[in-house]
Amino acid sequence: MTTKPPRGLFITGTDTGVGKTYVAALIAKALVAAGVRAGVYKPAASGCEEREGRLISDDAQTLWEAAGRPQSLDLVCPQMFRAPLAPHLAARAEGKEIDRDQLYAGLAAWTGQCDVMLVEGAGGLMSPMSDDDYVADLAQAFGYPLVVVAPNVLGVINQTLQTLITAAAYAEGLDVAGVVLNHVRRLEHDPSVASNLDELKKRCGPPVLTQVAWEGGFTETVDWRRLCIAPA
Repeated sequence: MTTKPPRGLFITGTDTGVGKTYVAALIAKALVAAGVRAGVYKPAASGCEEREGRLISDDAQTLWEAAGRPQSLDLVCPQMFRAPLAPHLAARAEGKEIDRDQLYAGLAAWTGQCDVMLVEGAGGLMSPMSDDDYVADLAQAFGYPLVVVAPNVLGVINQTLQTLITAAAYAEGLDVAGVVLNHVRRLEHDPSVASNLDELKKRCGPPVLTQVAWEGGFTETVDWRRLCIAPA
């Protein structure tokens, strides 16, 4: 097996609660259905629940199941905490500290074990992961292009453009594969839902790759493997 880092994508969002895990799981399922070995990695998770004597991250479980249960759940998400806070604060609430080195080093466990890698951040690009690290720092270090998940709600244009500006301005710039517009809930009384897609297509530099229907799948076919890039 190769010892080179696998190609991959980094799934981020315009905010927390926009459906990053749902979209990442759909991507994983699409890759597996195409015969691709997909690895999944969530560097840290908070808001976890204890079940049968161990902490479980629902997000990590969802990603693992979608990818066909590669390796072990502990390698999908090595750091899990109970409090629904930023990971470093959730760790501190338990009298612990986030392991900064592990945030970055945990990806190495997947080398040679998958064809492509899907990494899911926490919150948005400027969400803190430790006292000194943001999600954007992990994205820069891993070198994978971003898939930006944006909720189809009023305000998504501003949120998405701010995220793309942040990606372009951070360090030497973060590559963006594209945007996925996600229908996060039924919004019969939000008139922006009908126009958000066209507005984003007009205003975003990176492409709007597809939409995700409410409790459904992608509305357009995307060659996710082609979008995956190996770290430089």
